[in-house]
Formats: sequence, structure tokens, C-alpha cells
Amino acid sequence: MEYSPACHSLWSSTVKKKLVLLSIMFLLWVYLLYSCVGYCSTMPTLAAVDGRRGRETGPAAVAKRAEGGGADLVSRLLAQPQPWEDVESDYEEPSIRTAASRDLLDDEPDADRADEWDEVRGEHAMSSFSNGSGSKKLPQAIIIGVKKGGTRALLEFLRVHPDIRAVGAEPHFFDRNYDNGLEWYRELMPKTLEGQITMEKTPSYFVTREAPARIAAMSRDTKLIVVVRDPVTRAISDYTQTLSKKPDIPSFESLTFKNRTTGLIDTSWSAVQIGIYAKHLDNWLQYFPMDQILFVSGERLISDPAGELGRVQDFLGLKRIITDKHFYFNQTKGFPCLKKAEGSSKPHCLGKTKGRTHPNIDPEVVQRLRDFYRPFNMKFYQMTGHNFGWD
Repeated sequence: MEYSPACHSLWSSTVKKKLVLLSIMFLLWVYLLYSCVGYCSTMPTLAAVDGRRGRETGPAAVAKRAEGGGADLVSRLLAQPQPWEDVESDYEEPSIRTAASRDLLDDEPDADRADEWDEVRGEHAMSSFSNGSGSKKLPQAIIIGVKKGGTRALLEFLRVHPDIRAVGAEPHFFDRNYDNGLEWYRELMPKTLEGQITMEKTPSYFVTREAPARIAAMSRDTKLIVVVRDPVTRAISDYTQTLSKKPDIPSFESLTFKNRTTGLIDTSWSAVQIGIYAKHLDNWLQYFPMDQILFVSGERLISDPAGELGRVQDFLGLKRIITDKHFYFNQTKGFPCLKKAEGSSKPHCLGKTKGRTHPNIDPEVVQRLRDFYRPFNMKFYQMTGHNFGWD
């Protein structure tokens, strides 16, 4: 085959074009790589997320926490129920008592927590629907008492109402956490829309001497709800709860009397003291008029929940939405349950710690307690204008 200059020229031209194209592509690749490295170096350090604890780590997060003194982190944490918060303050005793008052559970950690935190988790699930709207407000209504009266049941029933938003865990702001300030208290509340009522419950407020003045200082327009129950039955229920946690405590009879022979009742025992409702009410009436306090019958809350809830809804200025159709009676537990709880399509009863079987108490002791409470009950009926039928 003869050598042809034309063919050689054509081949050389093709090779040169390919080399030029490859060189251009290489230069473009180098340029893009350099640009990417330069861009990434200008980005702020990304905070790593600890998936197990859900907290930020890394230099940027540490610097952020250091700069703000941890204030933002603390405020976010306080907005959630903490391990120290009671969901049902069955173990908190009244600060109105003197130093001589006896509390068998001063060193007892919060109990019944597993069941009660279920209520709080339900609240958080429901609140996720409104996280992006509304605002946190101080409560316009508070369930202030009484312990073992039925406050948890009342709160759970009320939360069915679309115009009521309530925090599940008891804040204990006006008795234990007042020094934290009103903004701390506000952050604990759920978000509400215009026309909705913010509520909380802490039963120990009713027997806390400082609580009325503190709530009045927040707002004298606050509506107060007190669930009351036969003080003898309430005292036995209180003791039953303590007994379930401390089986070795003295008998109910020995705790009730200072002297069994003389029949002198020991009013320093909190289980007895809480039931002297007239005494505690006197303290509240120094700061709030009677028409701002609603007394709910714990007995009727069991026998006629819709009727009592109707009174509460009227008191709060709300439409009567919670009616008989929302309840069914649980024969096993012995009290009403919700057919559909807030944020759920399933029936809902209070936890296993509610409705404990009471121990057998000497009838003579029960009668002596009834005699003791009778004059206080009569005064309470007179003060409230309502006979609760405990005698």
C-alpha cells in the first residue's frame, strides 16, 4: 500500500481533536472539583444529631450552647414534662400543715407514673396537630383540688371538649415551683387558639396556704374548680394508696387517733386534714368570690358524669358538648370511662392504679371519723350553698 499524504493528514487531524476534547473534559472536571471543595469549606459546621438522645453535638452546637448560657436548651426542656413533675399528685401533701403534721410519703418517689404518663403521651400526640398554630397562655381555669377526689377523671373528661386544652402533667407551680416565674409556667402550657381555654390541675393547691394569693396575683379572673368527696371515704382512699406503696405502714386506725381510748382524732395526719374542706375554703375566699369557684361532687362524677360535666361546661362558659353519649360504665373498675378519648378512636379508662379496693376498716373508727367531720361538713354545705349528702 502506497503512503498517501492526504490520509496521514486526515488521521492526524482526528487524533488532535480527540486529545483536545479529552483535555477540555479533564479541565472541567478539575474545575468542578475545586469549586465544590471551596464551597464546602465555607459552610458552617453541621451539628451532629445524637439519635439516641435527640440532642445536638459538634463544635457549632457547643458554641451555640456556650454563647446562650444554655438558656434556650433549658427553656425547651422545661416546656416538656420532667421526671420531677407529678401527673397525679397523690403523694404531695399540703403545705398548709404545721411542722407537727405527719406525712408518711415525704420520702416516697412519685408513684402510679406508668399509667399517668400514658395520659401525658396522649396529650403530646394530640398537641402535635396544633404545634404550628396558636400561642401559649397562662391558664384561665385551674382544678385546684382535692387529692383522691377525682381530679384526674375530671381533667380527662374535660379534654374531650374541643375548646379546652390542658397540660397533662401537674405543674405544681403555685406550691413547689413558684420561684421559677410565670414565663416558666406559661411554657408548660399547650398552645391554644382564639376562644379555647387553657387549663391545668394540681390538687395540692387547695390545701396550700400560699396558693390563693399567688393565683390571684396572676389573675383574679381565674376560674377555680374543686372536686370534693366524702372526707371519710377520701381519707381511706388516701391511706389505701399509701398502703399499696408501703405495706409496712401502721394501720389506718392507729394513724387516725392521737389516743384511741379517748377517741381524739389526729388532725396532723394529712389524710384527715385534707378533708376539713371548710377550713381550706376560708383561705380561698379571702382572694376569690364564691361565684368563681365551682365545687364538683366526686360521687356524682361517678354516678352521673355527664351531669357534672354539664355544670363544669356552663361554669367555663362553653357549649355543652360532653354528654351521656361520651361515657360508658365499666363494671370491673366501678366507674365511668370514655367511649373515645381525646385524639383517639378507642375507649379509654383511667389506669390500673385508679379504683383500688379499700381495706376493711373497723366500723367504729369510720363512725368516729364521721362524727368528727360532721360539723365541718355542715359549715362547708353552708358556705357553698350545696348539700353533698355525706352525713
